[in-house]
Amino acid sequence: MPLDPRINTYLRRLSSVAAPLELAARREAAEIGLRELHGPLEAVAAIDTWTVPGHEGHPIRVRAYIPDGAAPDAVLPALVFAHGGGWFQCSLELYDNPCRALANATQCKVLSVDYRLTPESKFPIPLEDFYAALVWVSEHADRLGIDPARIAVGGDSAGGNLAAAAAIMARDRQGPAIAHQLLCYPVVDHDFSTASYQAYGQNFFLTEEVMRYCWFTYLVNEADGASPYASPLRADLAGLPPATLLICEYDPLRDEGQAYARKLREAGVDARDHLLPGMVHACIHMLGLTPDARRLFDLAGEALARQAW
Repeated sequence: MPLDPRINTYLRRLSSVAAPLELAARREAAEIGLRELHGPLEAVAAIDTWTVPGHEGHPIRVRAYIPDGAAPDAVLPALVFAHGGGWFQCSLELYDNPCRALANATQCKVLSVDYRLTPESKFPIPLEDFYAALVWVSEHADRLGIDPARIAVGGDSAGGNLAAAAAIMARDRQGPAIAHQLLCYPVVDHDFSTASYQAYGQNFFLTEEVMRYCWFTYLVNEADGASPYASPLRADLAGLPPATLLICEYDPLRDEGQAYARKLREAGVDARDHLLPGMVHACIHMLGLTPDARRLFDLAGEALARQAW
């Protein structure tokens, strides 16, 4: 379908603004610009923040969102979530409203992980932080009021990359058990040659230039891009948990997301991919811009409701 008209108007305005070049300025621009698109704050039952050991014991935060209407003593499924931002930007605070919306849509306790960012902490540290948080959540399920047999991983963009790689890592390291993967327009391959990069690599919010910068900040060297933990599309995908991929129509990452879903199915994994019509990358932030962005949350809820917990 055509590009969402509200998003189109926003992109036209955005194209007239020069993108910042310095790291700190890029981070500040993302925090301010994306927050303005969120819309009204969604109510949830409760929010708790924990400080947990990340990779090699480094303390990181995990913020838990209990869906609106959940009973105080309910034992809930969990979604351990990695935020997007190209591995180098965005924060727990920026993702507050998206995580509220995810908790309400999925009826899961959403546990948002404050993994360390690049380039200060390069690959594989953000992934190892996320995996360590996943282990902590599994080991403290009783304390957190969640069912250890109903833990999903999820994330958007670079966070989808971390969630997909953590599922592979959990398989390779024999735990913890993961029941589902919810991957929203994930980065899954260090490759810029796809048709969707050619079609949507400029003027559709996420550009090829920005994505190259993201990979530059994340990897120690180009060779790391071939690692299956950096590029899950290059991994052996057999034995992974069921997956749902939510893919934006006008996104340079569209083709690699669809290829990942196909490769999962070829490996015997129950994987479903859904194209979000008219949407661009980062639409998890756009509930205040267009009502059609709600489709991402509706599909996330349907996917986890369908999951055989």
